[in-house]
Amino acid sequence: MKKAALRQILRTRRRAVGPLQRSIASRLVADHVDRAFHLHPGQRIALYCAFREELDTKPLIELAAARRCEIYFPLVDTRRRTMQFVSASHRIIGARWLDLVFIPLVGFDNHGARLGMGGGYYDRAFAFRHLRSAWRGPQLIGIAYELQRVAIIEAAAHDVSLDAVVTEAGVTRKHIS
Repeated sequence: MKKAALRQILRTRRRAVGPLQRSIASRLVADHVDRAFHLHPGQRIALYCAFREELDTKPLIELAAARRCEIYFPLVDTRRRTMQFVSASHRIIGARWLDLVFIPLVGFDNHGARLGMGGGYYDRAFAFRHLRSAWRGPQLIGIAYELQRVAIIEAAAHDVSLDAVVTEAGVTRKHIS
């Protein structure tokens, strides 16, 4: 299936999630992150502010703040088609200096492939991961509803894979085939 068609199907599924289900799923995701990734003071964490249809990141942001992590949000330059990360104190850092990056997605599979909104900002920001074998930089962790999981996403050569995905059902680590 073409990415555009799959993106439309998965966004429709995501829009069908009601407010109560969204709230419960968001809290479960934060709980799973707390157990699996052991956030700690000083850790540089990138998060995003969720759109209405996306899984709410507020419980995860609150968790990172309670653990005294350094929290960064994506700062997109649409003209240059680049993305950096900015803290509440307006400190800007490049993608490679983060420890954990929680990434929005439209769909995902068990092999670490991610279907995003189609802008390619995360793929460009983390393209350096293709060039490194020993040090790959931050862990990339997708945040989604379980209903966004698909059997396979045909990844392009420039697509940066996820290390894990967290849904309300738990944490899925990347399976290497």
